[in-house]
Amino acid sequence: MTIKKENTKYILLVGDGMADYPLDELSGQTPLEAAKTPHMDRIAACRIGRVQTIPAGFEPGSDVANLSLLGYDPSLYHTGRAPLEAASMGINLKADQVAFRMNLVTLDHKDENNIFMRSHSAGDISTEEARQLIDTLKKEMKIPDARIYPGIAYRHLLIWDQGPIHSRTIPPHDVLDQNMAPYLYQSDQITTQICKSWAILKEHPINHARRAQGKKEANSIWLWGQGTPPQLPSFEAKFGLTGGMVSAVDLLKGLGIYAGLEAPYVEGATGYLDTNYSGKVKKAIEILKTHDFIFVHVEAPDEAGHNGNLDEKIQAIEYFDEKVVGSLIESIDCFDDYRIMVASDHYTPISKRTHTMEPAPFAWATKAELASNIMGPGFTEKSSEKSDLFYDKGHDLIPAFLNKF
Repeated sequence: MTIKKENTKYILLVGDGMADYPLDELSGQTPLEAAKTPHMDRIAACRIGRVQTIPAGFEPGSDVANLSLLGYDPSLYHTGRAPLEAASMGINLKADQVAFRMNLVTLDHKDENNIFMRSHSAGDISTEEARQLIDTLKKEMKIPDARIYPGIAYRHLLIWDQGPIHSRTIPPHDVLDQNMAPYLYQSDQITTQICKSWAILKEHPINHARRAQGKKEANSIWLWGQGTPPQLPSFEAKFGLTGGMVSAVDLLKGLGIYAGLEAPYVEGATGYLDTNYSGKVKKAIEILKTHDFIFVHVEAPDEAGHNGNLDEKIQAIEYFDEKVVGSLIESIDCFDDYRIMVASDHYTPISKRTHTMEPAPFAWATKAELASNIMGPGFTEKSSEKSDLFYDKGHDLIPAFLNKF
């Protein structure tokens, strides 16, 4: 099929986990309300609403939420988180292979009956430190018919031929500060491998150094998010548009790859507060010069929510607004026409430190609407709740934004 190039450019900007609950520390405001977000507020003045990115029966993960935001019905296309990350890492999964996300985490072993999850990210371990740990695990962990692949920071993969696809697994960010001993000692194939990693990691020089520096240790692996390769029609086949996915994290990049979008590497993109914002914007503009659509994802607000760090979450939201939304609005004025949308894929409340499944706020505007300097409500949870604009099926939002209904 030959696709006619459009004059209109479509920009979707996602601040992962920006949405939150009112907090006493903020006198009843949410982080979005407390943050200075003039660029998102400008878009929200034109059009704001809510979208149910997590269908009933699904866990509120970023895989499900962003699959919805990209226009794919999770009930038809979701097979698990890890296969998407495998695609980003250049791993071509076979139909009988099961991909597992493998986090490096920090467990607090008080005694055999009390083992607490203290960090889903091993204290935000660096990629350089993690690579050394993963190299050792690859040599010393012997899992029949399975291979370990290094990723970024704490995020890694295990690919298991005919692996235990139906085993019960738990996202580590869902159980922060909870006692995991009852789960770990159920002695199935998953927890056996988790426990096997402890002796290998305990005396590793990286963990000796982290202990000496007062940092959390990467003293365990954690397997979860398993799945087999999904079968997605391309974004072009669905919507008649070509484009790209710009993100630091393998999950989003892999989703883009399965959707047939460009998923470029951005040097210095970390998934944290220190990510390369300008590099992401530059890549987005490069893609828009030859394509119709761009999806730009920033992970930092979600990481701050998982860590329960209020100050960092507000700063992450403000950086997203200034360095991504504001910079892109300034840069895309050269295009004849555009539509720009901002969204939170899900809630990551500071008070819960994990994802929740309430409808998330979004806002979008056309180039002409932004030029008219409309005044209106800010980009906040409360403003979105007051709006009549609501999509109870998350995958219906993008066709409306693209004017494809």
